[in-house]
Amino acid sequence: MSAASPRSSVSNATLFGLILVIFLGLQACSKKPPPAPEVKPSVSVYEVALRPVGTYREFVGRTEARKTVALRARIEGELKQRGFAEGAAVLQGQLLFAIEDSPYIAAVQGAQAELDRARSEVDRTTKELARGEQLAPEGYLSQQDLDKLEAAASQARSTLKAAEAQLESASINLGYTRITAPFDGVIGKTRYNVGTIVGPSSEPLAELSASDPVYVNFQLEESAYITYLQQRQREGKLNQSPPVDISMRLPNNDIYPESGSLNFADTQVEPTMGTVSLRAEFPNPDGVVVPGMYVTLLVEGREKDNLPVVPQAAVQAVQGGYSVLLVSGDNTVEQVIVRMGRRLGPMWVVKEGLQVGDRVIIDGLQKVRSGIEVEPVVHQVDFVTGAIRPHNQ
Repeated sequence: MSAASPRSSVSNATLFGLILVIFLGLQACSKKPPPAPEVKPSVSVYEVALRPVGTYREFVGRTEARKTVALRARIEGELKQRGFAEGAAVLQGQLLFAIEDSPYIAAVQGAQAELDRARSEVDRTTKELARGEQLAPEGYLSQQDLDKLEAAASQARSTLKAAEAQLESASINLGYTRITAPFDGVIGKTRYNVGTIVGPSSEPLAELSASDPVYVNFQLEESAYITYLQQRQREGKLNQSPPVDISMRLPNNDIYPESGSLNFADTQVEPTMGTVSLRAEFPNPDGVVVPGMYVTLLVEGREKDNLPVVPQAAVQAVQGGYSVLLVSGDNTVEQVIVRMGRRLGPMWVVKEGLQVGDRVIIDGLQKVRSGIEVEPVVHQVDFVTGAIRPHNQ
């Protein structure tokens, strides 16, 4: 056999190298790129803090004007004038209604004339009696005639008193033709128009009320009331004002800005309900609180305990209670069952389940689940408005 030529050896080497390059290239193309690092979801967290919280109860109450009067016609006559706008504020002494006064002016004039006549009669009989008393001792006037003069003088004095009473009565009735506001307040809707005949048997013409301060009536169970009295008695403070702060939530759920105070407790228990009637009062300078509203009284003791609170946005309702998503020390999400207490504006008192410094998720709840790792960002929450802002602001 002849040896391979040099050309053939070179060709084989070149072909082998080409195949090796192609093989290595295919191997490189078949390798998968390394996986991208997992992105941790960012969540806003709130560090559980303590807040002073006192013993607390809520009561449904109804507002009542401090003073209310039904304005009635005390004499009969035609309603001639109305001196107010319905629903407006009026001042003490302001004319509200005027009744036709002509008959009552005439009655006063007639009573005055009768009084003048009676006074003249008293003067005449008094002078005659004085003259008779001078003549009787000298025998110029019999005792019988003197007795007549005394009787006439006495009758004249009685007639004078009756005339004075008649004039006073007529003057009072004339005064009733003008109905004025007995105090500053707000007047309601009138029931009668000008031109209507009104009198003592008519319905009230309108109602006037004063609502600054405004009262709120509510009920307390007799058992709770007697327990409170016993405690105050042991403390020697039975006659002192109760150590509570009272606020009011209006029907639109706004908290009324003024603080209230307890000013009345009934002296007996309502037998059918087993409750004691109580009353709080609130300043109402702008008249925002009107009588007859149903409101919620928030009564809190002034002796307070420091309790953990969380934003209400962090709390989720679960079957049979509530839970929060807690970020643990290794930034892992954990669902924790909690027992909640009272609500304080945007915050919520936690009775069980959390400790101070625990980090609860308040924003981004929909992005996470229990067991995953997150990137927590600490935020603060305004206790009044509920606004969320970064921790360093």
